[in-house]
Amino acid sequence: MRIEYQGGQDPIVHLEADLHESVEWAEQNERRRAFILSNAGSYYFKDRCDLAQLDEINWDAVRAKYWNACKEDKQAEFLVETSFPWTLVRRVGVRNAATRSMAAEAMQATDHQPAVAMLPGVALLMTGRRHR
Repeated sequence: MRIEYQGGQDPIVHLEADLHESVEWAEQNERRRAFILSNAGSYYFKDRCDLAQLDEINWDAVRAKYWNACKEDKQAEFLVETSFPWTLVRRVGVRNAATRSMAAEAMQATDHQPAVAMLPGVALLMTGRRHR
């Protein structure tokens, strides 16, 4: 079943985690994980599980401010099977103050309180800066 979302980017929160910590957790907890070279929601995509292949991601597309010509590559993702621990989230990215307030309110009851960063011009947070 395909779900169509039409609410725009503003109410979406983007969860950022350290890639190497995430891979270590997945391995310790016997969870399959992979990174996708483009949008995982596409009918066709290429996936990889070896971090030595990170250079296959189109990092220029991921970092692009204008990305009509590279829309699929811009949406490269890291996926973990079944679930992902909230404690590994290092930052919550939002596009506006209203969503930042809602995110902060939602986290009030949690022990783990990652930073909430307002990044109004960002469609996706994955920047590659943690790429080692």
